[in-house]
Amino acid sequence: MRRILRYILLKPVLWATQKFSSRPQRDRVFKALDKLYHDTLSRSGKKGLIVPYELNSGKFIIFSDQHKGARDGADDFMMAEPNYLAALAHYEQEGFSFISLGDSEELWENSLLKVKKYNEATFEAEKKFAERDAFVKVIGNHDLYWGNDPFAWWQLKHIYGKEIKIYEGLVLSTEIGAGPFNIFCTHGHQGDAQSDGNWFSKFFVAQIWAPFQAYLWINSNTAAYDDEKKTLHNEIMYEWSSSQKDTLLITGHTHQPVFESLTHIERLYKQFQAAEMNKDREAIASLYAEIRRREKEFTSVAVDYQTMRPSYFNSGCCCFIDGDITGIEISDTSIRLIKWTKKDGTPKRELLEEISLEELAKRL
Repeated sequence: MRRILRYILLKPVLWATQKFSSRPQRDRVFKALDKLYHDTLSRSGKKGLIVPYELNSGKFIIFSDQHKGARDGADDFMMAEPNYLAALAHYEQEGFSFISLGDSEELWENSLLKVKKYNEATFEAEKKFAERDAFVKVIGNHDLYWGNDPFAWWQLKHIYGKEIKIYEGLVLSTEIGAGPFNIFCTHGHQGDAQSDGNWFSKFFVAQIWAPFQAYLWINSNTAAYDDEKKTLHNEIMYEWSSSQKDTLLITGHTHQPVFESLTHIERLYKQFQAAEMNKDREAIASLYAEIRRREKEFTSVAVDYQTMRPSYFNSGCCCFIDGDITGIEISDTSIRLIKWTKKDGTPKRELLEEISLEELAKRL
């Protein structure tokens, strides 16, 4: 019966999710980002944190949108856990700092008690970063509990073995050339009325929508399914970041990786046009095949993708349906988009994109 209901209701449920979910509003997003960025720079340690680092020696891994659940039909993280654990073990061994950029725990759909019960291994892996003061936890829209509940500090101390302060964002601050260079990191749900956590949306998701979703094994996360909303989010985040001086913006929230302001399909189109100009037949054939294979995953391309400033990045997520995870690495003076995926049954790191921060700064 459950399978029959799922078959019948899958499309209507996803349609309703997209129809009635709120949309990011440009003015609200700009106002919220301006305020958080200014507050972080002027009052570090309150809502946001400044993390100074040396360009040559700083090492950071940014993961977001794990959505750790309760191992039921609505648990988006379950398939990705092996890759996530392997990745954290690698970065811990290499001495990286870990920035968890929001929606780490799925607390709209689950109680914290359940999430703790079924994710002990991941909390222990994260705890190793906390033990050497190399862990920063940023809240997202699905784990607002950490910023709202008066006993959240006690729960965090119980999980990580020490007091962990929760932030809305952080700024990685360094110097490139003769001047300052900032990397502003936040989850990216600013300006979305639903995602900003109004009480009704949280009640509806937690008490009605989530149990229904879990019973039917339907993942209705709008950031993962609503392509129009993802595109609008990317456009607004790019517009804000491109107006800032000597600053990169890194967010999560949409589950869609972005590197140098380009989605994967936009980068493929750009590479394809370059190959045509160079009359590189082998590259043309390869890129054309890849574009045809991947274009169904994307419903739109930015009109000005050829001339966009490389100011906006998105970490993607740690809950892809195939178990892959993506993230942003910053180390050895470079920034990278990476993926962890299973090859022959073993989690492996795969480099997707890379650019020197010094080169990036010149192009801003």
